[in-house]
Amino acid sequence: MKTRFLLSVLFAMPLFFYTPELEAQTPAIEPSGVFLYAQKDGQDLSLSIYDPAPGSETRLDGKTKPTIIFIFGGGFIEGERDHASYLPWYKRLSESGYRVVSIDYRLGLRGVTNLGLFNNRPLEHALRLSVDDLFSATAFLLANAEELGIEPDNIVVSGSSAGAMTSLQAEWEICNHMPSTAKLPEGFNYAGILSFSGAIFSRIGLPSFHRDPAPTLFFHGTADKLVPYKQLAFLRTHFTGSDRLSRIFSRKGYNYCIYRFQGNAHEIAASMMHNFDREIEFLESNVIRGEKRIVDLVIDDPSIEKPDWGKATTKDLYK
Repeated sequence: MKTRFLLSVLFAMPLFFYTPELEAQTPAIEPSGVFLYAQKDGQDLSLSIYDPAPGSETRLDGKTKPTIIFIFGGGFIEGERDHASYLPWYKRLSESGYRVVSIDYRLGLRGVTNLGLFNNRPLEHALRLSVDDLFSATAFLLANAEELGIEPDNIVVSGSSAGAMTSLQAEWEICNHMPSTAKLPEGFNYAGILSFSGAIFSRIGLPSFHRDPAPTLFFHGTADKLVPYKQLAFLRTHFTGSDRLSRIFSRKGYNYCIYRFQGNAHEIAASMMHNFDREIEFLESNVIRGEKRIVDLVIDDPSIEKPDWGKATTKDLYK
């Protein structure tokens, strides 16, 4: 029973907001190149690059549009960087003049049971692996930036669910110059972060940032029971979601936007196509133009489907 439920969650997540009509309107896109960026723990880790579409506008106000790294979701259990359901989003970004890089990463929660606030070592381990792999992929892109047509200081990271957690965790570690960042050039930071239902895990209390984080875009359902919208905490162990993070960003004057989906749960992790216009507005205003455009909106939209898998909890996935 658990296996059937788990598979329904993991395979339904990327398919949310993805319909046969959308598939017909948006033919598949093929990567411009596939590269092996690392080998770890006996695994080949690859990345796919989707260059801007021919004829697309790759500049705005005289500036090149950023390269966007995407980290897939799947509970650190399953997932594919080039799953068919992600391709319409990659294609739409490509046609809008953006380069997309989808990456593999090691899945550190396979076989884990009873994951929770008091059994959090496996989550910490999974995040350590995924962040390390993101940094390795980033280092590969930086080392080959000229050949790939990438501006080293113009890379945005985006992620869904586990990928969103990885994105936010990586930015937090960069801003605090943690040992994990040693493989990145001194002073490097991403140009922006797009988080679809993400959070930060900390053993040193509420997350703080020793330098200003990159402009960050949060999407989260207020009823999410899988990745906390607010926060889970015990003593100095904190699992801090979009709501609490946005309050930290607001108090410190950081550059951010947050869209809170009232009554929606984890389905917002797969809302990339649904929120496309909001993403582009953030990329153009906050990232490319460098505007400190603060948006904090509660969206109550009955038309957004609330599938059963969106109500999943950690107990459902890690029994």
